[in-house]
Amino acid sequence: GSTYSSKVFRVTFLTLAVSVAVPLLGVTVLLDCPIDPQPISLKEPPLLTGVLEPNTKLRKAERLWENQLVGPESIVNIGDVLFTGTADGKIIKIEDGEIQTIARIGHGPCGGREDEPMCGRPLGMRVGPNNTLFVADAYYGLYEVDPDTGETKTLVSSKTLIEGQKLSFVNDLTVTRDGRKIYFTDSSSKWQRQDYLFLVMEGTDDGRHLLEYDTVTKEVKVLMVGLRFPNGVQLSPAEDFVLVQETTMARIRYYVSGLMKGGADMFVENMPGLPDNIRLSSSGGYWVAMAAVRPNPGFSLLDFLSEKPWIKRMIFKLLSQETVAKFVPKYSLVVELSETGSYKRSFHDPNGVTVAYVSEAHEHNGHLYLGSFRSPYICRLDLQHV
Repeated sequence: GSTYSSKVFRVTFLTLAVSVAVPLLGVTVLLDCPIDPQPISLKEPPLLTGVLEPNTKLRKAERLWENQLVGPESIVNIGDVLFTGTADGKIIKIEDGEIQTIARIGHGPCGGREDEPMCGRPLGMRVGPNNTLFVADAYYGLYEVDPDTGETKTLVSSKTLIEGQKLSFVNDLTVTRDGRKIYFTDSSSKWQRQDYLFLVMEGTDDGRHLLEYDTVTKEVKVLMVGLRFPNGVQLSPAEDFVLVQETTMARIRYYVSGLMKGGADMFVENMPGLPDNIRLSSSGGYWVAMAAVRPNPGFSLLDFLSEKPWIKRMIFKLLSQETVAKFVPKYSLVVELSETGSYKRSFHDPNGVTVAYVSEAHEHNGHLYLGSFRSPYICRLDLQHV
């Protein structure tokens, strides 16, 4: 009788499956999809071997100021005083371990994702030659902030039309030593920061991605267009080129001005993760923080979906960005690149146990200060002991 009952079971199961699947498909077809995904071709991710071999070095980091701030994306220092911008729109000063809010560019309420456009979201941050802070606010634009008085000055408002377009998602910036020029990224001309997952998943090359602001003439120039989610930017130590992280494509481009006007080329291709911010390392190279990793060996969701827009469409018809974000593995990775873009070393935290959602590695005084776009703390890693 067991074959008969298994047959009945199979038939019943199939009937059930079909009766659930058909209406679900029908509904899915009718539902609107918020994104229009493009197929992207990524190379197979690099093998995590050699210098990239997984380790647990990031777990040696200590969490500082836990639950006293949230989402300290970018970190700078003036002497031993640290500054960062947080998810609730604040620009924060940390002196002798004490946290103080010095400025905010937007205004409340500041709660969830939907409040961000009003509240503001300070992302990239740099110190200028006069020890003022230059801040890229995702929603409001480019600002200069006096770290003592907290006075804020608008340099480029996101409402300003630049070549006929407003800024939609101001992300990171890098400043020349003389403070004359600021290079900054606008990650998309369609999506805002609150929808960064849509931007990654859609894979479009829709922004004017590297811009230059001249602090003397007050002019803004568009230098590079057509990148997929340009993110962190960094001037080379000799200031002869600018590096731009292209998050969705897991690569870094460089831009050379002057002689090669508009020359843009590849610095590092096919990285083991999605690069967020990039900062100088004391060895003359660069620290790159990975917002997500592309495991190999292993399964990379991003790579799997990259050539399958129809699956992405289905996912976003049915699930919210918050739900989809939960499927991204919490794996933290920071790599150090040489001045020519080869990998020198890598620090991992495979399940994001100590360091999670890492967005930037800022080196100061023998330590790496690790920013995060979501975690309620800053991590500090002692470079002598890893």
